[in-house]
Amino acid sequence: MRSVVSPSSLAWSALVVSGVLEAVWATALGRSEGFSRLAPTLVFVAALVASMAGLAFALRTLPVGTSYAVWVGIGAALTVTWSMATGGEAVSLVKVLLVLGLVGCVVGLKLLH
Repeated sequence: MRSVVSPSSLAWSALVVSGVLEAVWATALGRSEGFSRLAPTLVFVAALVASMAGLAFALRTLPVGTSYAVWVGIGAALTVTWSMATGGEAVSLVKVLLVLGLVGCVVGLKLLH
């Protein structure tokens, strides 16, 4: 029996991966020190192109408003979480709760779609 993946589930998968890549390029951009460091600059460019390509792919099937909000939400939540986990940003209960709220909103948008 052949399994068929729906266009919608493929689009959502691409959107989630693209959101993760947004966190990668945002972090690499910060580490590039104004594009003066080669390795983080190359990671930034590669992740940016892949992230935008995935978002563009998802937008062929999903609405732009929901897609953009989910993409940004995933990227923002992962970027701030990574920064707190690696010591680049102070951790506070309020920040953690706000990030959890952001994740809850992303999940809610997915459930409503």
